[in-house]
Amino acid sequence: MNTPQGLKPLVLCADDYAQEAGVSHAIVQLARQGRLSATSAMVLSPRWRQDAAPLAELRERLDVGLHLDWTSPYAQAAGHGLTLARAMRRALMGGFEQSGARTVIERQLDLFEAHWQAAPDHVDGHQHVQQFAGIREPLVELLARRYGMKKPWLRLSRAPLGQRDLKSRVIAWMGANALESGASCAGLASATALSGIYDFTGDQAAYARRMARWLGASPAGTVLMCHPGTGEADAAAPPDPIADARPREWAHLGSATFADQLAAADATLVRGSTLYTARP
Repeated sequence: MNTPQGLKPLVLCADDYAQEAGVSHAIVQLARQGRLSATSAMVLSPRWRQDAAPLAELRERLDVGLHLDWTSPYAQAAGHGLTLARAMRRALMGGFEQSGARTVIERQLDLFEAHWQAAPDHVDGHQHVQQFAGIREPLVELLARRYGMKKPWLRLSRAPLGQRDLKSRVIAWMGANALESGASCAGLASATALSGIYDFTGDQAAYARRMARWLGASPAGTVLMCHPGTGEADAAAPPDPIADARPREWAHLGSATFADQLAAADATLVRGSTLYTARP
């Protein structure tokens, strides 16, 4: 890839695309501004069919991937969903049954492709389920078999050194190392560091301070996740536990302050598909 000389490449990925109208609107607007380099879609949402279309104009400058979902209300409506606590418990008590997990993953890959008309550029997970035991194994196997030489890259939910608090350590403990090992054996590329982990509290100024730290302290190749949204009510969508944080993130990422922060950190936003290279 051609990264401007001296600049640190980072992937800024907006999660939860298609969760609700305001989330999709905010992500498309930020992508048009050049303030994102990836987004991950919740394909079990009924909005995915219509919301895939606005991303088409951004295809050449934005990675679009699958936000694998086991824990949202959409997953529960689809018949396989669990609360996060129950999903974590299952992963820790022997893991998900892999045949059933494979069926769930295949359905979500099918839904992604049906409306995007292409393979996902990457795969990550809503609440990091992509690395749970019993899910990660069939996921790696399916991606390697299904996509041949055009394999998606995988996101590992492991914070960089210097950014590891209790929450990020628990997330990584749920299987980041095991997913990395399995991906490597299958010839899948992975982004080995994930920044942007926080508790969704604080005002916009607090988020701006966090972002400055994340940009400065993240090594080259880190994925920095975000969760923007307009904050507008969507009667068709289920309740959103991080609804208050979304407009704060959207406002900051679209601001001149954020552009200044990128410059101060000598960072540039790049697509992961140009950054992470899989083995043949």
